[in-house]
Amino acid sequence: MPRSSIKTIAQVAAALLLLSLSSLAQRESPSQQPVRPEYLQKEATSPNPSAVKVARLHYSGGGDWYWGGSAVPNLLEFVRDNTDFAVDTIERVVTIVDPELFKYPFLFATGHGVIKFSVEEKERLRRYLAGGGFLFVNDSYGVDATFRKEMAELFPEREVVELPFDHPIYHCFYDFPNGPPKIHEHDKKPPRGYGIILNGRVVLYFLVESDIGDGWEDPQVHNDPPEKRLEALKMGVNVLSYGMLY
Repeated sequence: MPRSSIKTIAQVAAALLLLSLSSLAQRESPSQQPVRPEYLQKEATSPNPSAVKVARLHYSGGGDWYWGGSAVPNLLEFVRDNTDFAVDTIERVVTIVDPELFKYPFLFATGHGVIKFSVEEKERLRRYLAGGGFLFVNDSYGVDATFRKEMAELFPEREVVELPFDHPIYHCFYDFPNGPPKIHEHDKKPPRGYGIILNGRVVLYFLVESDIGDGWEDPQVHNDPPEKRLEALKMGVNVLSYGMLY
């Protein structure tokens, strides 16, 4: 597909997603939750109202949700410089119960340890995902043990599935014929991507034994070779593209 067509589709898809999520947000009533100072809006870096905005999920459970502070800004700058997508390169931070949640069609979560959702958070996250939102969870190490249980409880009527290597998430922008790239070695296991599918669309993508989030970080953080960082950034573009276009 020509890049110009991808750009047009991306802009339309982003606008439709924001409209859908905004409509859901108007029916929500979490206004009693105060907006913490660290969640206040910063100045956008793109004047385009359809620019893709990415938020990091501040989750519960004790895991270090803040891990890798340079990761998302680096990914967004790569997207800006290597695609036709209009992106806001500022990383935002939200909780599931944050009044701002539905302003962000793409959520990113990473870290080590436990990610856990309360009953209230599960219900709100279900509405967010069913309404067009997308959540990407990158296991930086130690998340897999508990998070797949949380995934199964989000939509108990839906099976958590491993995505086959011919799935569009591995081919929608860059081509990954062998599935997700291996960026960091953890337990000498192959990288795998799992998902929850609603109405034919993956709404939650969980990546383990790959750690592309570490590959997005500044070069000196993990000393990954340039080719590994490039693989990680390209896979990030695919995940973002899939989340916004499908």
